[in-house]
Amino acid sequence: MLQHLFVSILALAVPAWAVAAPSQVRIVQQEGAYVLLVDGQPFHVKGAGMAGAGQEALAARGGNSFRTWSTGTDHVDVRAMLDRAQRNGLKVAMGIEVGNERHGFDYDNDAAVAEQLERIRREVGLYSDHPAVLMWVVGNELNLHYSNPKVWNAVGQIADMIHREDPHHPVMTTLAGFDRKLIDLLKARAPSLDLIGIQLYGDIGALPEKLATSGWTGPYVVTEWGPTGHWESPLTAWKAPIEDDASRKAMLLQQRYEQVIAADTEQGLGSYVFLWGNKQERTPTWYGLFLPGGESTPAVDAMQYVWTGAWPSNRAPSVQPLTLDGRRAIDSITLEPGREYTAQVDARDTDGDTLRYRWTVLHETTATSIGGDREDVPPQVMLAMQDDGKGGVRFAAPGKPGAYRLFVDVLDGQGHAAYANLPFRVAER
Repeated sequence: MLQHLFVSILALAVPAWAVAAPSQVRIVQQEGAYVLLVDGQPFHVKGAGMAGAGQEALAARGGNSFRTWSTGTDHVDVRAMLDRAQRNGLKVAMGIEVGNERHGFDYDNDAAVAEQLERIRREVGLYSDHPAVLMWVVGNELNLHYSNPKVWNAVGQIADMIHREDPHHPVMTTLAGFDRKLIDLLKARAPSLDLIGIQLYGDIGALPEKLATSGWTGPYVVTEWGPTGHWESPLTAWKAPIEDDASRKAMLLQQRYEQVIAADTEQGLGSYVFLWGNKQERTPTWYGLFLPGGESTPAVDAMQYVWTGAWPSNRAPSVQPLTLDGRRAIDSITLEPGREYTAQVDARDTDGDTLRYRWTVLHETTATSIGGDREDVPPQVMLAMQDDGKGGVRFAAPGKPGAYRLFVDVLDGQGHAAYANLPFRVAER
């Protein structure tokens, strides 16, 4: 009896993945199409880039996978993340941090390259047996602002090493756009990659043409896609990018998924939408599918629909573009210091929920970072605002000349929200 009790207690103390076999993940061709198989069953990636603790929401909305950008240094935390994914029925594309030339990594430094390879070997060994692991993602956008093609030799060496250490999972690298020259470099210097990750935003409609002209005929996953990027959006006269409102972003997500991602049934293995969480990148709302407070936006509803074919029972509000002094962002609005102005947003809720409006003004960002590098949220401008509770607000323009941005969040009290923002400038006439 005591022996059985000891065995039972020991079983409770050991995580489920520690006694489970790793998932057997392969890419095969069936009837002319590439198929991702997990333990022998077809697996089409319905995923998101994960930022934060949103696994349960992702699974509830119909997602089946998420990707990371780094395995991180806290091994206990990573194992807990994988255990949680296993409980939620999610597979993880494990991001492996690889030195970027734009951050100062020198691929002519053989010692640094060898040290990086050994560090990655140890990381792979820590997690390769976990059943939640789907594949390995070697670096992120290593082709962004780079000049040394030896990076692809390093990627090839990493892929070869992973295949030796872990024969159960495919290996990819992700590309910020691609053309024939880049694909030829990959084929020559990293031929053991099993697939590639493609990262396109407003130009994702050109993906079929890019595949044809680049000569890439192998499998791929769209590892980042989402709203129109800040670098490809319209600008004000002072070069501030104009962000789409939450409803337009949701419409574009649905359209881009249905017309491009889901349409490729031969090479495409699925996608990871960016970003299941929230981050500051030019604005606090540009790329995240959730607000900083955790409220889900219309983009989350759109992803549930394309993944499952059904809308949620209670949907996020919808919004129209924000106006200020009767004008829209494209009008390059300039205000006089201290003068009063009115802003307006038209918002609706199909469920009849009572809407609450939250208005803020931030200084316009001065960030020039690329590739998702870290940015700080610009400081808030403290202004007295008279909210009419119906989508209108009156306030006095900041007294100091400069570039600013007005934000409105529309909250339905059910954990959902829509948003819009508008850049404006203050200047003396």
